[in-house]
Amino acid sequence: MASRKRSSAPAAAAPEGVNPKAPCPCGSGRRYKHCHGSGYAPPVTRPFEGLPGEVDWVALRELVPAATATLRTTDGREVTLASVLPGGTPALVRASGEILLGVQMQTSSDDVSRDIGTALAAALEAPAGAPVDPGPIGAAGSAGPRLQELLDLSAPFEVTVHDDFGFWLEGTDPAPAALAGLEHANEAILPTVRLAGLEAAYWVRPGDERAHLRWVRPEPEEKLLDALARLSASEQILLGEGTRYAGAFRALGLVVPVWDLPADTPAEDWAGPAKEFQARLERALTITEPLSSDERRARAGLISRQITLR
Repeated sequence: MASRKRSSAPAAAAPEGVNPKAPCPCGSGRRYKHCHGSGYAPPVTRPFEGLPGEVDWVALRELVPAATATLRTTDGREVTLASVLPGGTPALVRASGEILLGVQMQTSSDDVSRDIGTALAAALEAPAGAPVDPGPIGAAGSAGPRLQELLDLSAPFEVTVHDDFGFWLEGTDPAPAALAGLEHANEAILPTVRLAGLEAAYWVRPGDERAHLRWVRPEPEEKLLDALARLSASEQILLGEGTRYAGAFRALGLVVPVWDLPADTPAEDWAGPAKEFQARLERALTITEPLSSDERRARAGLISRQITLR
């Protein structure tokens, strides 16, 4: 709380009928007195909302080690978005003029979109080959525009997952120290595959014993939990033999269900079972009847296995 950018406005009185200790009506998950009723600038629950590929933005920010995508600004300039840049730097401009923008930063504020937008605005003004100085980013409060103000929202957002961080040094003549740093970074990468034909579904193998499917979902949390509870109660939540529903992350306003998978099955083999699950989930999302007692118990079990990232 001490590091959050504060507003000079006094704490707002709760509107009639709103309990200050109840969850804020904005949907942030915080109590009203700690959110819109606090006098502080409230956190942006879904910072990437409105951007093409919001679910993949969340995945690159929180889950995917090495990936890139091409962005287009409102004035037509192309920018390479990277999951992370060397040292967690926010942005860099190569001698060729190519801009690289990092999603994963060392610090962040209550509006990640403004943090990254601040770095992008600085990179757009920086000379080719020169360091990018965006000023304070993160806890001190980012002063620049949001991504939604800088990017062409009609441009497609297509992710390319890489086996290593070799894209850091593409088109450069790296020094030995840079090559050593690249090798060190590559040692920490977990094998990751984006499943074909599915949005933001990422297979990852952290070891020889198990693999995981991490799937960023676009649905509102409560609606998604109801649908998953129906599937769990009817034993339709699994992806096949040897799989287990492990739980879910909450990340930047979205829910990321996670399944444990056998490690010896290739990533590509899970695209079919995942698409079948997608069809079951879409049917469950259309059901509006109240949950049964079994489904309510299943829902409580799902909630107990959710973890909020940051």
